[in-house]
Amino acid sequence: MKNIEIKARCDDLGRARRIAMELGATPLGIAHQMDTYFCVAQGRLKLREVSPGQDQLIHYCRPDERGPKVSDYRVVPVVEAEKLRRVLAEALGVKARVRKRREILLLGNVRIHLDEVEGLGSFLEFEVVVGEGETEAGCVAQAEELLRAFGVRASDLVSGSYADLV
Repeated sequence: MKNIEIKARCDDLGRARRIAMELGATPLGIAHQMDTYFCVAQGRLKLREVSPGQDQLIHYCRPDERGPKVSDYRVVPVVEAEKLRRVLAEALGVKARVRKRREILLLGNVRIHLDEVEGLGSFLEFEVVVGEGETEAGCVAQAEELLRAFGVRASDLVSGSYADLV
C-alpha cells in the first residue's frame, strides 16, 4: 500500500480542526496510541497498541525529507500485542516508544491526524492514500494543496518520524 505523507508541527490543533471541517472532513474519533519502534535494517517497524482488537504491526519505508513523501507500508492486525512487543524487543531491540493522542479526520482519500505527542508537542499529519486509478503525482499535488489550505510553513515541516524526535 502507498500514501503520500506530510508531518508538521502545529501550534493550534483547534484551528487545524476548524479548517479540516470547513473543507468537509468527517471526524472518525480519537485514539490513544503507544507506538514501539524496533531496530530494523530497512525502513521502520512499529507495534501500535491502541485498544484490544485494534493493535497493529506496521512496517513502512519512506525517505526522511520535509514535505510530501511517498510511504510504502504494510499493516498486520495483532491479537497479542504485549507478547509480540516482548518478543520483538528481545529479538530486534527497541529504538523508541512514542505515546500520543490522535484525532482522526477523513477528507476523501486523505487521513488527517491531529496529534498530541507526549514530550514532543502538537503535530498535523496528512496521509493521502494512493488508491486505484490515482497517481503519486496527483496525490502529491493534493498534499501540497492541503499544506496551503492549512497555512503550514516550510519551517514547520518534519522530515522523520516521531521516533526520530524523542
